[in-house]
Amino acid sequence: AYDVVPVGITTDGRWVLGVDDPGRLQITDGRLPQVDPSGAEVILSTRGGTRDLTILEPGEQPRALGEVDVVLPLLHGPYGEDGSIQGLLELSAVPYVGSGIFASAACMDKHYMKVLLAGHGLPVGAYTVIRPGELAADPGAVRESVASLGYPVFVKPARAGSSYGVSRVDDPDELDAAVAHAEQFDPKVLVEAMVVGRELECAVLGNLDGEPQASVVGEVVVSGDHAFYDFDAKYLNESDLELVIPADVPADVDDRVRNLALEAFHVLGCEGLARVDFFYTETGSVVVNEMNTMPGFTPRSMYPALWAASGMDYPALVDRLLRLALARPTGLR
Repeated sequence: AYDVVPVGITTDGRWVLGVDDPGRLQITDGRLPQVDPSGAEVILSTRGGTRDLTILEPGEQPRALGEVDVVLPLLHGPYGEDGSIQGLLELSAVPYVGSGIFASAACMDKHYMKVLLAGHGLPVGAYTVIRPGELAADPGAVRESVASLGYPVFVKPARAGSSYGVSRVDDPDELDAAVAHAEQFDPKVLVEAMVVGRELECAVLGNLDGEPQASVVGEVVVSGDHAFYDFDAKYLNESDLELVIPADVPADVDDRVRNLALEAFHVLGCEGLARVDFFYTETGSVVVNEMNTMPGFTPRSMYPALWAASGMDYPALVDRLLRLALARPTGLR
């Protein structure tokens, strides 16, 4: 049994005690849950060997709430998946679920994720990178680089999550607006050639007694007005999203996807868990699209659904992740 202490982060960056009520964390009527800013503020000690979680209440002396055994960092996007929170937990010598600093940062930056995977011979889609100020400084060179990919393209922040800031661009005249939109989330922008194909996903899970495991393969089918698997389709509009598990693909494709997922997990140095996303093209090619080191765990998320179809229910999955974290030392390993 676990004694769970929910800690939320407010919009102004304060850590506060959350309400221990799962119902408060539901997506209701298209509204995402919010952290209650009135909760008591807490801080995590960065003094080596203490692991204390200290509670700060107005007018009272700080008091230790207890020693933290393990953290499950349920955070998406910058500061949550990019190695930032992982670095803080390493400084605090607190075990945590998921990948370490480097793997988290490498998977969050879709540019360098592709560089590392391609460098090890894994298939990735064609892309170009627009760095801060490049479009204004040399628009001709940037437009030429993007045009070499062939339209349509997808323009996205290089280091964002949950499909924030992503646009499909069908015409060169739309490029500037799409880049400006992506730059609202990250000054570094990735432009990817469109890959025509089905979207397949595979879940990878660490193993206490051996090599990581790959789940069955699933397929994401998006309908409605969505040009791609965007934020609304992922979290809000349930009727526009279908998860097909297992995916209806030939056995050799299933094997290829699972093997590539494990290889990508290894190449990037991931730990604990990851969801690996692929495109399966009409010509039979399988291309790695993205790596997610802290995939969603909502009732409509692919990662837990893939493991449920593989014979591991939600409680067993969470227990495995916590045990993996507790068995792994912090620091260099």
